[in-house]
Order: sequence, then C-alpha cells, then structure tokens
Amino acid sequence: MIKINLSKLLGERRVNIAEASRATGINRTTLTKMYHEKALQIDLRHLETLCRYLEVEISEILEIVEEAEES
Repeated sequence: MIKINLSKLLGERRVNIAEASRATGINRTTLTKMYHEKALQIDLRHLETLCRYLEVEISEILEIVEEAEES
C-alpha cells in the first residue's frame, strides 16, 4: 500500500491545506484527498510541485508500507 505523508509534512511546517493550495496552485480538493490519504491517483505535476514547495524528495511524500492484516 502507498502511504501519502502530506498531513505530516504540512503539520511539521504548520501550513494548512488552503495555504498550500494558494502557494502551489493545486486545487484544494485535490490536496484534501491527498492529505486524508483518499487519493486514488496523483498527477506527477502535482507531485513535483509539492516536492519543490515543501523542499523534500518524492520518497518523503510517498512511501510503500505493508498493509495491516485483517483480523
């Protein structure tokens, strides 16, 4: 499973979704889906924009994690 760490990264910088949207030009709804890990796909342009805005590598935004086993 791919985990999106946008909420962690924005929280560390004390930036809210609206501010990130204004600064990057990425639609607020798109950022909200990423923030809450509900996004099913991510536009590569958005990913690059976020990397540049947050000054991070792609691997800091996206990571592969093991899925929790269902009980």
